[in-house]
Amino acid sequence: MILKAVTCACLLLANTICFAQPNCNVYKWKGDALCYKACLQSLAAIEYDQGSAASQNHFDTAIALCPAIDYAYYEKSVPYLKRADFITWNKLMDKAIALNPAYLSERGWCRYKFLRDYEGAISDIDKFGSQFTYDIGYSGDGDYHMNILKALCYKGLGQRDKAIELIEKQLTVKGYTPRQYDYLHLGVLKLEINDMPGAIDALTKEIEIADYLADTYYYLSIAYGRMNNKAECEKNIIKAKEYYMTGKKMTDPYTDHMDKVYLSDIENEMRQVSY
Repeated sequence: MILKAVTCACLLLANTICFAQPNCNVYKWKGDALCYKACLQSLAAIEYDQGSAASQNHFDTAIALCPAIDYAYYEKSVPYLKRADFITWNKLMDKAIALNPAYLSERGWCRYKFLRDYEGAISDIDKFGSQFTYDIGYSGDGDYHMNILKALCYKGLGQRDKAIELIEKQLTVKGYTPRQYDYLHLGVLKLEINDMPGAIDALTKEIEIADYLADTYYYLSIAYGRMNNKAECEKNIIKAKEYYMTGKKMTDPYTDHMDKVYLSDIENEMRQVSY
């Protein structure tokens, strides 16, 4: 079966947030024959493998017919991102954003995830938030609310207190359901500012909502170790290795998550506690 290009935010992953396909009839109703044809070309493009010559050629035809069709610029940019041609991706995303500022959120997420451009990501998220009054939503891979992602950007810039403030604020939003890594990142931040009780509390909550990460138990081991609780330190590092060896860990097909733990980290910690 041929894998068709789809209109999801940056990556072909399950549970992504997607930009809807355009309704070509809107152009038809406006009497814009060229943009109507361009829209149909864009829809034809996503019937082919994403990034294939056939797909990209349809997007090129769409843009030639209607230079104001932001959807074509955005979709044309995605394969370049996946292939690490960030310069071409950014040029196309810039054009999409100039036509439709809603793509600011998408670019902000990609700047964080792929480029670790924390300042650029914060700028895009803030610009998006200033132009749209509704909830700013989630990252393209569905892992983070954009306010949590913004907090991680501040962490990347060394502003841990700001990051903690933003995460804790989002966790108190009425109706918000914590995502799978929210409390893990909060716990690590608490560790980094030497708030061991706060770290243990956050990491324990992480286990309550997502007990399938070796990473959580690794950081719990460190927190208990710093509190001289050797029994809990050993118990959690053993659990961390068990989970890791059975594939229960932070994973991503494209990049490594912030605060991701590796087997070498776990084994080094095990030696530290003399297990």
